[in-house]
Amino acid sequence: MSDHWDVVVIGGGGAGLAAAVSAAEEGASVLLFESETELGGSTALSAGIFTAAGTSVQSGLGIDDTAEKFFQHYMDLNQWVLAPGLIRAFCENAAPTLEWLIGLGVEIPAAISGNAHQPGLAQAGVEDVWRGHVPKDQGYGLIQVLDKARRKHGIEVIFGTRVQKLIEEDGRVVGVVADDIEVPAGAVVVASGGFAQDQALVDRYFPDANKAEESLFVVAADGSRGDHLRFAQDLGASIAGDGWGLIMPTVYFQRFHHWQSGFPPKSRVNVNQNGRRFMDEDASYAVSTGIIDQQGGYGWMIFDEDARVNQTPGYADWNPERVAEEAAAGRTLRADTVEELAELIGVPAQTLTATVDRWNEQLPNGYDDDFLRHRTLRNKGAVGNPDRIGTAPFYAAKILPAELVCTHAGLEINSSAAVLGKTGVPIEGLYAAGEAGAGILGLRYVGGGNAVANALTMGRIAGRNAASFTKTDAAGVPVNSIAHA
Repeated sequence: MSDHWDVVVIGGGGAGLAAAVSAAEEGASVLLFESETELGGSTALSAGIFTAAGTSVQSGLGIDDTAEKFFQHYMDLNQWVLAPGLIRAFCENAAPTLEWLIGLGVEIPAAISGNAHQPGLAQAGVEDVWRGHVPKDQGYGLIQVLDKARRKHGIEVIFGTRVQKLIEEDGRVVGVVADDIEVPAGAVVVASGGFAQDQALVDRYFPDANKAEESLFVVAADGSRGDHLRFAQDLGASIAGDGWGLIMPTVYFQRFHHWQSGFPPKSRVNVNQNGRRFMDEDASYAVSTGIIDQQGGYGWMIFDEDARVNQTPGYADWNPERVAEEAAAGRTLRADTVEELAELIGVPAQTLTATVDRWNEQLPNGYDDDFLRHRTLRNKGAVGNPDRIGTAPFYAAKILPAELVCTHAGLEINSSAAVLGKTGVPIEGLYAAGEAGAGILGLRYVGGGNAVANALTMGRIAGRNAASFTKTDAAGVPVNSIAHA
């Protein structure tokens, strides 16, 4: 192993691999530290959806889209509280990063995808132009392609090693300490993931997650322990995104990603604490958590016996037996009539009955005047209309934001993925990306593919600029700093 590296990358998930490969493409020698025993991080656990605008996949489907439209939508959804320059750089670089991935071997056909598991183009969130690019083999497939590129470039990985600290000299980061050994480097990229697996950091930087109490479950990778926040404290780096993160709504008994847990029945109606329907049951998680928050933090998912018994077998949570067990234990409420169910969940019987009747009049007949769910179902590729909710017994399961997916607080970065000090001036030699590099993921998650696109796009920018930083001119100015690809 070399005793000096041009670039050291901390973390072997999507952001870290994108940074490492990109730096190597620029001719840098690269060493990557991964705290776990295998590569992939949270990206490998994800559906791998990548949100981008103006791509060859969209063009192949005759869709006219631009980074400018993406930028406007992104900023509007986040109420313009994010740094416009950083978001513009992300939106402009997302499509080139996707094309780079396709060039490396990622397969995304120019075809319409009805869900997060069918390769092609899908509706990612609440955008009017579809931007969710679903790759073959999901997030695992993205990691396999990036790892193949890593091996092609001869990038060495040190597994099972957690970087302890960054080495700073005269305001410049010049290496890392791992296993009590100093590893000198020309530049360092922090891509260590989020902090969802560290409860103390969740308490401090994303306390809203704790509202779910015992229903809360974490789907982030085991390595998401917040090392980037400890580095920030040591260096006096600026932190952005405090208080933000993504919690997806689920029923209280779910404990896995939906591709492991299964899916709730198509024939279901979500009602609030007054017994009224309050949302499109398939609304994007770009907005669904906020909708539920406005209803007092939780609602009730109502379905019937036909919906229970017709669940697809083989899933961990949403299967007929599991629902029956929850009902027998009294955690999922069950009754022979809708009126009796209303009494169990503490809502007016007349209201819940009217809600179910209204739902039965419309959704089974292919329309939804109130919440337009028929459009969402069509976009998801659903076959056929939902069945009536009418076969006893009837069930009510609490639905609330409880699936902690990713955290947004991290090292504040600029459009070059350089980490900023508390004065707003970049810390020389230090870059960050993914959940560790904050400022892209905002108070509102834009939709499926937001985190993956952030990780790979900013990882690529971070790697290229870290490599460029090691090539300085006579005045010590980095050559070819890249904010726009």
